[in-house]
Amino acid sequence: MRFLTVFLMLAFCGPAIAQSSPEGAEFVWQHDDRKFGGLSGLEMADDGAGFTAINDRGRIITANITRQAGRIAKVDDVRIVRTPYPEKRPIPFDTEGLAIGPNGSFYISVERKHQVIVVDDKRRSAAFLPAHLDFAHLQENSSLEALAIDRQGNLYTIPERSGRKTRPFPVYKFDGTGWSIPFTIARRGAFLVVGADIGPDNRLYILERHFTGFGFQSRVRRFSLSGTDEEILLTTDVGQHDNHEGISIWRDGAQMMMTLISDDNFKFFQQTELVEYPVAD
Repeated sequence: MRFLTVFLMLAFCGPAIAQSSPEGAEFVWQHDDRKFGGLSGLEMADDGAGFTAINDRGRIITANITRQAGRIAKVDDVRIVRTPYPEKRPIPFDTEGLAIGPNGSFYISVERKHQVIVVDDKRRSAAFLPAHLDFAHLQENSSLEALAIDRQGNLYTIPERSGRKTRPFPVYKFDGTGWSIPFTIARRGAFLVVGADIGPDNRLYILERHFTGFGFQSRVRRFSLSGTDEEILLTTDVGQHDNHEGISIWRDGAQMMMTLISDDNFKFFQQTELVEYPVAD
């Protein structure tokens, strides 16, 4: 499957980067609903027994997880629903990031619209949040991919590209009234930001992706909520996994876990994967 992905994407390749990584517990998820696919934002349940995801076409997917010996064995009770339209109009593609607030509201980042949508806890209405002035100048198809929320309900979003290889990624924070940029994070290598979450340890986890001529490579970095104490937690080998775009951090008893989900872009030669790694406190 991944060799076919490489063959079909070879014309768009860049230089390969090869680094070693631990083996994650991988589950390839298949579902026969034609609306299934394109998953790019992920929120795990606190106990890891289920999750909520967003796909590129504005649909919310919920499901339960069964594990055996600590590994995902089955995903079932799958429900796929369309999010309500803000301003009574269809959501422009691509819906990319997902965060669920303390009150149950959903927040969804929209890449091509360069905005964030809030959906009420009953999933009946939606509205655009006010936009930061920077959003209008973000790159097309490379804007608000990553979205996370802290315990106080503050939102954090990061664009996929910063506009220049030497320019750090801005981290935008919405406190309920307006946006600020409390800190930036350095660009390191060819990786671009595609997902974010704030873990049970109250730290910011950033999922980054690099596409090479030999497949996809993922990296996860962790920061304090002041942008300090940077750690690289994971760098996968090229082609080890598919196109991971969603990340969620949760706790299984004393052990923190990282779940990643891949976006198959609704293409037959890609696949939807759930991959899990333990995370050191």
